[in-house]
Amino acid sequence: MKGLLIKDIFQKKPLNNEITIKGWIRTKRESKNFCFTEVNDGSCMKNLQVIIDDNLDNYNDIIPLITTGASIEISGNIVESPGQKQSIELHATKVKVIGTAPADDYVLQKKRHTFEYLRTIAHLRPRTNTFGAIARVRNAMSYAIHKFFQERNFIYVQTPIITSSDCEGAGEMFQVTTLPMENIPINDKKIDYSKDFFSKKASLTVSGQLEGETYACALGNIYTFGPTFRAEHSNTTRHLAEFWMIEPEMAFCDINENMDTAEEFLKYILTYVLENCPEDMDFFNTRIDNTIINNLQNIIKDKFIRIKYTEAIEELTKSKVDFEFPVKWGIDLQSEHEKFLTENVYKKPVIITDYPKEIKAFYMKMNDDNKTVRAMDVLVPRLGEIIGGSEREDNEKKLINRIKEMNLNPDDYWWYLELRKFGSIPHSGFGLGFERLIQFITGMQNIRDVIPFPRAFKSIDF
Repeated sequence: MKGLLIKDIFQKKPLNNEITIKGWIRTKRESKNFCFTEVNDGSCMKNLQVIIDDNLDNYNDIIPLITTGASIEISGNIVESPGQKQSIELHATKVKVIGTAPADDYVLQKKRHTFEYLRTIAHLRPRTNTFGAIARVRNAMSYAIHKFFQERNFIYVQTPIITSSDCEGAGEMFQVTTLPMENIPINDKKIDYSKDFFSKKASLTVSGQLEGETYACALGNIYTFGPTFRAEHSNTTRHLAEFWMIEPEMAFCDINENMDTAEEFLKYILTYVLENCPEDMDFFNTRIDNTIINNLQNIIKDKFIRIKYTEAIEELTKSKVDFEFPVKWGIDLQSEHEKFLTENVYKKPVIITDYPKEIKAFYMKMNDDNKTVRAMDVLVPRLGEIIGGSEREDNEKKLINRIKEMNLNPDDYWWYLELRKFGSIPHSGFGLGFERLIQFITGMQNIRDVIPFPRAFKSIDF
């Protein structure tokens, strides 16, 4: 029974068996002839209590080295615990301190630190209960995402991080270049990209959607799951410069099937996390937001409301609420509008469709009214938009017109246009910001606290 993870020890309870654990010291309490310490190895929230008595050969030498944060290897026997806080404990027969953590220097002592401070020590914050729980939930969600799509015969496609196409047409992209910043080559008062690595302007991707569509138009249903980048000058609790996106693309799929898949997908992930991370979710429900579990359960069992953009504007207008951003047809809905619809009007998730074409991307299919597009946004209480998607424009001429309307160059999208020229099909897809979903599931208030190493506007400490 050697080398067990602490989570397995609590599950299997191998009483009267000699085992070995490896982990980090969380607490230590000394008495006259004993030392009580708690060890955590990251596999679960619980610490395993270890009893070290003075019969240990190196007791007097080892005890001073056992401090919070020290890494340790302990062998001993698992027995029932007489204490009320734990059902089992480990009686040590052999103790080896692997790496010390001097108490005067190690910042994660008993004092509780703010999340803001912990962001400045991102290399140590995974050792706290909160960030250990976030990591385990993030891991479970990653697995569930792949599981959902693989069970439905989607093909996982890895799309490029470096691109020459602006998917969103917003221009908020990080440029990738090897040109010398101190002496940028200029030709006719313009940057001479012919001397750059790719011989043309290149950027970090804001979305894998366009490339994903090429595979959907050949293989059927595909999905991407990878990092994306936005050079948006926003320093809020909802924005990151680097984040992960899940983007399925489905062939022969219209906007209604797209909404069905998005709703099913969201409920699947929530269900998986509640079933497979009960200890961590109980922690978030107790320490972060005591409504989290109940809210997630309600979302899973309720049918999402589906309304058109025009209906949403009507509901907001008749509410007579003095919103910070005034409401009128044609505006891009803000977070305050989205939260009002989900929390006050419908009290459940809402899917809004048929947005004005002016506020949506060029690739979305035009409706017959020539004013709106077949876009869909999934809104959830407390957070607002969590999924954005659409049926894609499959008519080449209409797509060219939309690209021009957005002041983009059709030549930059020649390959994307050819998908509509050779065997065009109706197809749809959506994007889900991974960190935004983690934020919603855990109740964490700042999106920088649900990604291991946050990159944000004017913030890159690691």
